Amino acid sequence: MSRKYKFHNKEGLYFVSFATVYWIDIFTRYIYCDIIVDSLTYCKKNLGLELYCWCIMPSHIHLIFSAKNKNPDILLGRIKEYTSKQIVKAIKENNRESRKEWLLWMFKRAASKSSNVKEYQFWQHNNKPIELWSTAVIEQKADYLHDNPVVSGFVNEAWHWKYSSAIDYSGDKGLIDLEEL
Repeated sequence: MSRKYKFHNKEGLYFVSFATVYWIDIFTRYIYCDIIVDSLTYCKKNLGLELYCWCIMPSHIHLIFSAKNKNPDILLGRIKEYTSKQIVKAIKENNRESRKEWLLWMFKRAASKSSNVKEYQFWQHNNKPIELWSTAVIEQKADYLHDNPVVSGFVNEAWHWKYSSAIDYSGDKGLIDLEEL
């Protein structure tokens, strides 16, 4: 992995994006989005996740976060590991999932090309962490993250996207309790 894709400042505030393998649109079903929300909530309560902004798009996720325990790389790895297992399990158990066989085949195919994944690879390996070092950069990344569903044409206003913290920044209450920027 390139040096530019590492968490150099363990106490820093970071913007990260991570995507499903092959950019597969998984998060078009609420059941899978809810696994992400539950995981982020658990990590806030139990693993030291300090979450400032978040957005779930159909094939990827954006977060602005820091780690109380000064372990952002380990924390993000645990989030990705847990959610990948839970989402694959949910796909297997979802009798209404019309793409089940294809999805599992794609995840197996991705795993077969990876040296460190055994059966199914759900997430791409890279996270592209960007340390946020100034108010201007923080605002730019928060705006980018929240405007993603608008730019993609899913909603007209950022706070209308259910799986995002944009609603919290519009004065209402979203799905996950946040730290203040």
